[in-house]
Amino acid sequence: MKILGNPIVLRMGLGLLAAIFAFVMGMMMMRRMRRSLIEEASLDQGPSTPERFPLHTYHAVIQQLKQQKHELLSEQQIERRRAKASENISAAVLSNLSCGVVFFTQNGLIRQANAAAKHILGFASLAGMNAAEVFGAATLLSASGSYANIAQAIQASLREKTSSRQLALRYVTPSMEERILEITVTSVHSPAGEILGAACLINDQTEVAHIRRQQTLRGEMSAEMALELRNSLATISGYARQLAASGDAELAQQLAADIAAEAAHLDRTIGGFLLGPRAEKVGQLRGV
Repeated sequence: MKILGNPIVLRMGLGLLAAIFAFVMGMMMMRRMRRSLIEEASLDQGPSTPERFPLHTYHAVIQQLKQQKHELLSEQQIERRRAKASENISAAVLSNLSCGVVFFTQNGLIRQANAAAKHILGFASLAGMNAAEVFGAATLLSASGSYANIAQAIQASLREKTSSRQLALRYVTPSMEERILEITVTSVHSPAGEILGAACLINDQTEVAHIRRQQTLRGEMSAEMALELRNSLATISGYARQLAASGDAELAQQLAADIAAEAAHLDRTIGGFLLGPRAEKVGQLRGV
């Protein structure tokens, strides 16, 4: 009795009872969880029921949507590759053009310029510049419209849907090289008709203008040469008539000397005229 009345023994007995109770409760909970798992497995493996049909339909729709999403992503990737290839082809075509091409956006700034345009205008880069910055020192020679400068023509193309504008101007590069340019300004439209910007086609006509000036100069020189020949021949003819009519030996000798002097002058004139094109050709060959 003393042992049962000992508090330590009582505490140990209570602890043992509590442990036995916890063990029994754990076993009961484990059996209940095992029974519920078995029931769920049997439901999954059993035949379809009307209650389970909406769940299967939902999963099927989800799988179909995922498949459609995958197909859409694939199509988007293909379209991106096509757009990139088209952009690369366009850039390759522009880079191989001998004439310059510059595209202005709606805000009046250059978005794209090919290598020929950079070379003709004398800039390493044109992106972000406006028409006034590029063509500020240019002098307008002619234009298909009432424009004070090319910047006004470009702004008009950005505002109005009109035909191409032809302009000719004298342009000075940043390195102070003077060039004659012919520029065609055209509005760029979207398929819906909206103005996307303005494109400028630039042709360097400096060599052509130089050839035209040379041809004009040659024409003027030819006219002067014809007049010089006519005067010299008239002088020689006059001396010859005087020589034929003269019976004085001293006068005949003087007239013959005058004829010889005029003939020498005529020879020098013709020689200088013919030497000009020859010297120019030799200079071009040496420059090559």
